[in-house]
Amino acid sequence: MLRYWLTLHAVPIGEHETSLLQPKLIPVQRAQKYKYEGNIYFKTKKYNETIAEYTKAIDICPEEYKDELAIYYQNRAAAYEQLVIRCFSVKADCTKALELNPKYIKALLRRARVEDLEAALKDMTTACIYEGFSHSISRVKAKVIFEKLVKQHTHEYWASRKLLMLISKSSVEIYIISFSQDPVFSKLRCPENIPEFMKKPLQALKDRKYDDVVPLCTEIIESPEFNTLPSTKLKVLLLRATFYSLWSKYDFAFQDLECILHSMNVKINALLKTAALHAKFMGPGMTLMNFDLAISINPHCSDIYYQRGLLYMHIGKLNKAKHDFEKALEYNSNFSMACIQKCYTDYCIAMLNKDVRLVEAAVRASEKVLEKYTNLPDCIFCYRYYCRMMSDARQYQKAHIYFTKIIKKHPENTSMSSVYLQRAFLQFNWSGYFDDKAEVYLKKTIELDEKCSSAYEGLGIIEIKRGNIEEAIRFFDKALVCCRIFKKVLNLYSLRDAAKIELHIKNQFGDKHFDFFGYFDTRIFVFMNESAKC
Repeated sequence: MLRYWLTLHAVPIGEHETSLLQPKLIPVQRAQKYKYEGNIYFKTKKYNETIAEYTKAIDICPEEYKDELAIYYQNRAAAYEQLVIRCFSVKADCTKALELNPKYIKALLRRARVEDLEAALKDMTTACIYEGFSHSISRVKAKVIFEKLVKQHTHEYWASRKLLMLISKSSVEIYIISFSQDPVFSKLRCPENIPEFMKKPLQALKDRKYDDVVPLCTEIIESPEFNTLPSTKLKVLLLRATFYSLWSKYDFAFQDLECILHSMNVKINALLKTAALHAKFMGPGMTLMNFDLAISINPHCSDIYYQRGLLYMHIGKLNKAKHDFEKALEYNSNFSMACIQKCYTDYCIAMLNKDVRLVEAAVRASEKVLEKYTNLPDCIFCYRYYCRMMSDARQYQKAHIYFTKIIKKHPENTSMSSVYLQRAFLQFNWSGYFDDKAEVYLKKTIELDEKCSSAYEGLGIIEIKRGNIEEAIRFFDKALVCCRIFKKVLNLYSLRDAAKIELHIKNQFGDKHFDFFGYFDTRIFVFMNESAKC
């Protein structure tokens, strides 16, 4: 009787345990059923019904089933994405899915598609790392987003920059001596008979208060007396156009230059500066027309041939450049910039032809130029090109010898900032980016000229190489404040945005994925190449 009772009321092994789990298993199974129905609706493009089913699955699924919940949120985000107008919901659901499962690659990739570029880049790089770099498409997409972000930042910065941008004083001085017969700059060398209305702008030039030049010129131009002034008043417009061009305010520069092109007194110089603007925006054809017109007015003006020679150098027509620099020297034998450009052009031609004898002759000629032009700012420009030649030949010590000579003669002159900058670049080539000497030279550059963008950029690169990414970003930000050239702004944002994503990766994964994009070495090469022209 007892055995019969036990058999009748016996509980199968495991049934008690199953009954305890039953309240949780049932909701999970129901959630799976809603997910299955949602998938069917998704395939038939019934996205509102899809969202409703996935929402039921989310609501009923127990919280401890994190992986399943992450899938439901990601699937609902996929449906929201198809509705287009629900981008916020896509992002919110993907974010919730990633909170539940941080390595959920589908959620990372989907959120990246609807985010702002900066956040999308972080998600794409994270996905690449979790994929173990096994999907090249993800890596390509990350690079595409990165390049879009760089362009976005560059154009936003360029559109919002102030009219009076910070400008390196040494850059202005080099620009001034590149026009040996400029009707305004020549007054700095021969200050006789300066009209009263020109005295304030010229004094600002002389005192190197370059930020004051445009406001002072504008004050004269907008005064009621301007129209009654003699024809020399056009030099005020020419000076303002010159500094608008230096500040990359090209539209304003064009307007001023067009106003004075009818005046023979300053027409040649206006044509040359118009040619420089055309070279930036309209190619060599229109630029060469300006030079031809200038030559028809005065075929003996050395500045025309020098400026045209620079254009020929830029477009790779070295023999034509050589001819123009020779013509510039024919009409002005004491034109320091034409002298060193002629030597450098001879050097480039000899290097292309692999003619060792002519290479050595060009180097010797450039050394004679250095010995001849020892005063500022001429010696700065000469040293720059000599550094290029010595870096190419890896004769760093010879370049250093001339550096010490210049430093000895002009120990603390603020114009020497450019020389210290070139010496820092020489050190990079000489011993790499971990040499403390380069850092010392760059800091000395900033001490002499706090607006030198390239010096901050160089310090940022040093910190990148040291792994100090946050410090590097600070230097890149300082460089951007001082930068006035669009291409350099683009390169700076490439470095800065790459550094920011590297910092994100470092904080999340450590140092094992440094230089994720492989951008730093490429951008550093661009920096060195562009800075050699500074």
